[in-house]
Amino acid sequence: MDLRSMSPDQDAQQRAIESDGGVQETLFAAHEHGIEMQENIGGHHGTVALEHDEDLEADTEVIPRKKGLSRVNEGFVRRMLRASLWVEEWTPWALLILYQAVSIFFYISLPREATKIFWYFYLFLAFAVSTMVTIEASHCLTPSKDARRAIRRLRETGQFPTPDEKLPTLDLVIVAYLPNEQDIIKQQIRYALREIVYPKEKITINVVYNTPKPIEPLETELQELQQRYTNLKVIKVTESTSKAHNLNHFLTYEGKADVIGIYDTDHYPHPHGPRWAIERFCRGDGTDIVQGRCVVYNYDESWVTKLISAEFDMIYAVFHPGRAHEQGFGLFGGANGYWRASLLKELKMQGHMLTEDIDSTLRAFAAGAKMVHELNTVSYEQAPATVQAFTKQRLRWAQGWTQVTIRHALLALEQGAPGANIKSRIGIFMLLVFRELFFYILTQFSSLLLGNFLLQPPKDIAAVYHSLFGFPLTTWLLAYNILTLIVITGYTIRNRSEFTSVWIICIYGCFMPFYFTILAMMGIFAHFRELIAYSSWNPTARTAAKKA
Repeated sequence: MDLRSMSPDQDAQQRAIESDGGVQETLFAAHEHGIEMQENIGGHHGTVALEHDEDLEADTEVIPRKKGLSRVNEGFVRRMLRASLWVEEWTPWALLILYQAVSIFFYISLPREATKIFWYFYLFLAFAVSTMVTIEASHCLTPSKDARRAIRRLRETGQFPTPDEKLPTLDLVIVAYLPNEQDIIKQQIRYALREIVYPKEKITINVVYNTPKPIEPLETELQELQQRYTNLKVIKVTESTSKAHNLNHFLTYEGKADVIGIYDTDHYPHPHGPRWAIERFCRGDGTDIVQGRCVVYNYDESWVTKLISAEFDMIYAVFHPGRAHEQGFGLFGGANGYWRASLLKELKMQGHMLTEDIDSTLRAFAAGAKMVHELNTVSYEQAPATVQAFTKQRLRWAQGWTQVTIRHALLALEQGAPGANIKSRIGIFMLLVFRELFFYILTQFSSLLLGNFLLQPPKDIAAVYHSLFGFPLTTWLLAYNILTLIVITGYTIRNRSEFTSVWIICIYGCFMPFYFTILAMMGIFAHFRELIAYSSWNPTARTAAKKA
């Protein structure tokens, strides 16, 4: 390929190709230019520093005014509504505290022989789960090798497997909630228009947003952008209250796209990310949905974002591709996912589900759809930077998973993933039903430990060791579980993104047992929320970069 004779579009593509090779070997499709782009967001130079507005995470109290009510009655209604909201907010906490207290008291009251039975029961369950998880993680090796091989071939030849003229038409949909994302939406649009490498006549960037009140001059500026770019559409959804409503409104339009890619507003797709997703559709193997890899780019903002970045590397570069390779199914994560347009228009999104992305995955399986993971379809996103924002996000996710499990548990027994064998049924059962049950197993094990320490407080390190390893075989079982953590951490280090350091992944690996226990408590808390029909929705704060 003669680099001197390239057109501007070819030159942009070549720069993106070269950027694929400019980062550490352990990343599949990341690029040095990606880091530079983060340092020059909106034209500002210097290190990115993000600030989260915690007020955006707060619940909005809406109190209706009724004509004819006296001031006294109106005040009474307000007080009753506040009391109702207070009860709704704190009832799950009361139930969780009661659950934990009863569990600890139960183990304290047991004789030692009965405690030993529970101890071994929980340890053997941990042994079985660790084994299954490690086997699943080991299956990430083949997809990672394939992804690296594809990148090397692209660097060598300068060409993707499918010629441009044979590519399907693509709609990229950026879904936005403006009060939460008004500071970043314009830079995200400009990035998508400027950086994504795909034939311009075959791609349209669609910005679909909702807002409870007019936001000027931003909305006017968005319309002006639409007038400047022929492949940009800006759509305001006036009656929308959620991401699902925005998407469903977009799906009512008569579009000609063959594939629809979905992104949240905080995402920066790698310039080649959409193309790699489309290449999976072009293989002709019946793929209906492609989920890409998500990488946290605000890694340095706080210790919370550092640990989340390690978690995302483990989830998206180890567990998701490993599960897809071993069990034959993937998961749509809500963003950086690509759907056949006809399938997405048929299924749409369910606005009443807190995790409509996972719900849509299971409904797609029921409709016979095939879903895969593509490691080279990389997208960079923000992570919550504070404990408060992280907690609210994960509690929302946990309750959403509970809803999905209740709705789709029978799918594991009746069908599984299309085209897959019995492994997919087992995999979906483990992902849904057993996952929710394991929250109780893990918290019961921690309650047993805590109850043992409360009953016989250790006086020194030797006493702590005896409390943990006082039963025969305990040392071997715990050592095995630790070994599996080391192996999984090693897979994550091998496949880490350019933003995540080795030592952060190691720290995350060391604290995984404690972190998973916290997540288990969140899961049970979400069960109590679902029990009382808790329905408040807290969006994750999104903020723009500022000058260093």
